[in-house]
Amino acid sequence: MINLINSDFPVPEILETDQVRLRMLTIQDVVKDYEAVMTSIGHLQRTKPFGPDHDWPAASLTLEQDLIDLGWHQKEFQKKSSFAYTVMNLEETSCLGCVYIYPSRHPDFDAAVILWVRESEVKRGLDAHLYQAVKEWIGNSWPFKNPAFPGRDIPWENWKRQT
Repeated sequence: MINLINSDFPVPEILETDQVRLRMLTIQDVVKDYEAVMTSIGHLQRTKPFGPDHDWPAASLTLEQDLIDLGWHQKEFQKKSSFAYTVMNLEETSCLGCVYIYPSRHPDFDAAVILWVRESEVKRGLDAHLYQAVKEWIGNSWPFKNPAFPGRDIPWENWKRQT
């Protein structure tokens, strides 16, 4: 598997704003992550953060399945092949969403960044806040020359045509 970044690049461990803290998503986060996902199923299925062809999350998702997903994300992070960050409140008592940094399958971009926030945080403006903070963080703290935010700065139809 090819690393998304050079092996000597120091991966940013934390992004903290006045509202959230991003840090590596690990299996220790399963209970909070699962609760965030399961209380936002309708919202996530409507907004389709992974694209129009993805039906994640299924209502039948179990805690054990989520644990497996988190273990996979944790291992990929450690191998530097992709990066999954949990979005926590500053007290670390609640998962508010996730941010994923993947290799791009689109030839014009070197990374694809996907993010979602739980339904209860949308009205508070957290989606816009997180998107802006992550865009700045990716631009300032990561080595990507041309990262993409599919479904946000590139419509999914255009993204799908190019990949």
